[in-house]
Amino acid sequence: MQQDSSAGPAKVPAPVGEAEHVFKTFGETRALIDVSLDVRPGECHGLVGRNGAGKSTLVSLLTGLTRPDRGSIRLEGQPAPSLADRGAWLERVACVYQRSMVVPPLTVAENVFLNRPTAGDTPLVNWGSMRSQAHELMLDWGFDLDVDQEAGRLTVEQRQVVEIARALSIGARFLILDEPTAALEKSAVERLFERVTRLREGGVGVLYISHHLEEIYEICDRVSVLRDGELVLSGAVRDIAQGSLVAAMVGSAPPRRATEIEAVEKKGAIGENRLVVDHLSVLSRAGSVADVSLSVRAGECVGLVGLDGSGSATVADTIVGLLKPDSGSVSINGAPARPGKVDAALGRGVGYVPQDRHARGFAPQLGVDENLTLTVLDRLSRLLGIVSFRRRAAIAEKQSENLQIVAHSLSQPVSSLSGGNQQKVVVGRALAQDPSVLVVVNPTVGVDVASKEALLDTLARARDQGVAILLVSDDFEDLRVCTRLMVMVRGRIAAVFDQAPWDRQRLIAAVEGLDVAV
Repeated sequence: MQQDSSAGPAKVPAPVGEAEHVFKTFGETRALIDVSLDVRPGECHGLVGRNGAGKSTLVSLLTGLTRPDRGSIRLEGQPAPSLADRGAWLERVACVYQRSMVVPPLTVAENVFLNRPTAGDTPLVNWGSMRSQAHELMLDWGFDLDVDQEAGRLTVEQRQVVEIARALSIGARFLILDEPTAALEKSAVERLFERVTRLREGGVGVLYISHHLEEIYEICDRVSVLRDGELVLSGAVRDIAQGSLVAAMVGSAPPRRATEIEAVEKKGAIGENRLVVDHLSVLSRAGSVADVSLSVRAGECVGLVGLDGSGSATVADTIVGLLKPDSGSVSINGAPARPGKVDAALGRGVGYVPQDRHARGFAPQLGVDENLTLTVLDRLSRLLGIVSFRRRAAIAEKQSENLQIVAHSLSQPVSSLSGGNQQKVVVGRALAQDPSVLVVVNPTVGVDVASKEALLDTLARARDQGVAILLVSDDFEDLRVCTRLMVMVRGRIAAVFDQAPWDRQRLIAAVEGLDVAV
């Protein structure tokens, strides 16, 4: 049959989400510089980049949390609504974040229809209609979930389903998945990919943000790379080699090494094993681990490197007794540690610097001296448990001097210190007990350059004095004090780097779960 030439070419559907030449600055930080990106109906568009590359800022623009300084955002071919019109944004775009946004005490159905009437134009809640609509939605999209179940009892995967269902029920056809597999087991990841495929077949456009580059090649049609706020690469996934993708994330300069920053020279001998983790397995929402074994000797600093959800922080929390292992064991100074007992770990000579200093690191209203000596109160106590203020002051002054803590006085509340000095107090508290094993998680996050240097120098001195240090971090600058690196991916040890300097591109490839020769 002859085609009607007057009909013209078929109309190409407008992108469900589009950023056009957007710029965004926070103070002196140029978060985004002339970035253009679009997501088409029925496609999965991958977005990758190292921490600080600008991914979160771009998401905040595409979801209406902030506005660009220059450039524009378009949704389904139309200019984006004003920031004040949250309802219009929710009808067009939804984001499922790494941290769940469901309300635990409510049911699945109540979470899906949160803050929305289900009885026509009235603000009343029609409970029967709400459950029925939620059930139909689950069936339509192939979600196997009881809508009457309390959300607080759901798994990480099931909570993710609730958030996707909430977005679809409003009518959004632009879905952003931000690190969706960080805390999922392999089978759950496979089910997520099946759901993404189903969404695409239904015309939903997906912006898929992930640090796991192998996922980009498995589920995405196109991929874009952000580096230092700029879009440095974009194209069809099939046309971009894995090595090229890693190189775009790192930069086009000659391959740099993790020890480019002047390394802290290793002094002192390596001694006997102080910490031994043997076939450790732990189920945790923060990142499960499976069959992890490692050891740290006196005078050694082992870097445990992994992204959020890789299990590296879970290993640290298990060693210090915050989590109880499902199998395997931890030995400290040659003796088995009591599982799930923080006091037992501290009693065996383990010092701990937690990831979140505000939640676990210090008592904000207590003074610098009180915080620095919290772990040694038993040594400072006289008869009847009365603390010797003179001895406490002496220990606090020593730690304050060693760590270069800036405070008006040692009695100043820690809450009034800068972030860098707060972190110094946390490290000083861990070192005050003269630990034989020191477990440190992201010790320099959120601190200024000078504080970072002081903290790393302090860890290097402790290492050279014979302390066995396990340093958990994904900040490559932290790794300069390490004598050995172990990379964790999806709960398992994926690679070991025995000798510095470490090639930055090879290290990034290992952390991202790739085996790329660059």
